[in-house]
Amino acid sequence: MSTEAAKLIGAGCATIGLAGAGAGIGTVFGALVTAIARNPSQFKQLQSSALLGFALTEAIALFALMVVFLLLFVF
Repeated sequence: MSTEAAKLIGAGCATIGLAGAGAGIGTVFGALVTAIARNPSQFKQLQSSALLGFALTEAIALFALMVVFLLLFVF
């Protein structure tokens, strides 16, 4: 097995983190919809918490994508 093949397999395995981030974002906004349905008067506070959760989850996805690009183009 060549190093190019190993590099591509490693990059493919590193993309699994992107699937986890997608599930996390879905969970954050699903919980936001449920919370707003239960207590609409707390919309502003719930929205700010959900946006923070979204940003942190998206940061994890960007780190995983950065690892993929490092594997593909640097090593």
